Amino acid sequence: MNHEFDPVYVFSHHEPTPEKIAHYDAIHVAALRFAEAILAHTPRSSDQSTALRLLRESTMMANAAQPVRHRLAACATGPLRQP
Repeated sequence: MNHEFDPVYVFSHHEPTPEKIAHYDAIHVAALRFAEAILAHTPRSSDQSTALRLLRESTMMANAAQPVRHRLAACATGPLRQP
């Protein structure tokens, strides 16, 4: 059992602060630009659809990380672990 994972905190609603809204906006702007590049520089195909779907998923996960980023940093392992 992982005692560093607080499910009550992780699965609770967190009102966004102005700082977090700025992070969300930056993530959305970057995702929009990347989506535009994918659409402009790849042919319409299942690979293009997959790339756009995965971009959408990664954008959602990045935004979901904002409210819990400091709480989950202690649980992260591997090369993506935050300091």
